[in-house]
Amino acid sequence: MGRRHGDQSATSADLRDSNRGERLQRVLADAGVGSRRACEQLIEDGEVTINGRIETELPIWVDPERDRIVVQGTVIEKPERLLYVMLNKPSRTLSAAKDEPGMDRRTVTELVDHPAAARLFPVGRLDYDTVGLILLTNDGELANRLTHPRYGVPKTYKVVVKGALDEEAAQEIERGIYLAERKSGHTVGAKRTAHVELEVLHRERDRTTIELTLREGRNRQVRRMLAAVGYPVRKLERVGMGPVRLKGVARGEWRELTRDEIRDLKRAAADSRGAKADPKSKKPTTGGRGSPTKGKTGPTRGRGSVPKGRGGHAAEPVEEPGQKIRRRTMKNAINRASKPSGKPGNPGKPKRTKRDPG
Repeated sequence: MGRRHGDQSATSADLRDSNRGERLQRVLADAGVGSRRACEQLIEDGEVTINGRIETELPIWVDPERDRIVVQGTVIEKPERLLYVMLNKPSRTLSAAKDEPGMDRRTVTELVDHPAAARLFPVGRLDYDTVGLILLTNDGELANRLTHPRYGVPKTYKVVVKGALDEEAAQEIERGIYLAERKSGHTVGAKRTAHVELEVLHRERDRTTIELTLREGRNRQVRRMLAAVGYPVRKLERVGMGPVRLKGVARGEWRELTRDEIRDLKRAAADSRGAKADPKSKKPTTGGRGSPTKGKTGPTRGRGSVPKGRGGHAAEPVEEPGQKIRRRTMKNAINRASKPSGKPGNPGKPKRTKRDPG
């Protein structure tokens, strides 16, 4: 006779094996039965059965996927299978579970019709017209870690900009640029962007292809940073999140992450600073595919490279006679963001605060 309702052959000894799964009181608490202490009391009072057996001696270890757990006559539902999906987002697609009423725009969840999950949600956002990697999952804890600034999980973008990006602009982006902060349609100040890793992949006379890695996610940050230094974005694609890279999926298509990708992603999210590079690594953040040429002096150190300061970050440039260094200050960022556009309701120039560098 076959088994029914899960692994009914489990003995009391099996339920004492910590390799079996999770503590019973935790499974009950996660299912909403009550606090862990209240669940422990229910177990000790004989109100809980596991595969038809009453067990009152803690600890008890169960596998919620296989074991049939009943509390006071009510079966505890099996937990939803956790899914992790990579989508190659096409342009003109909203990074949300659903659109605002009346807008009728395509969303990323409409492109992922997974037979095992009715409810997946996107991890973070990409602009409506930005393409590339976006993850969808029903694992809320991991999604929070991947998007919360505290964990600093890096996001990597491949960008094509108009013009030949010069070394000065690359240094400025790496050091950080003041971008205006807005709330409720009004400029409330400016904040400098965190250190950005920049690598020049290909440079032509009228365009440059670069790779940017950010550890924060401000609104339209990549486009705004590059526009601030005079290199507007032509194409923008996200190609990586933490250790996971966009591969094996065509535009508009999706696939489940592999077991190794899920493991690596969870490891990156578990670190308080994400999948941060080893500080002992000598790999440059700028300068094309190769390392800067050693022993050279002067403005040319290899294609797109920048001089390094302590810790591997771009060093502050030394001004030479006749050399002008662009400096986007907080004041400039605020003034640009609040410049009157001729439209009603545009805020005027804000008052200077103590944080303005003057």
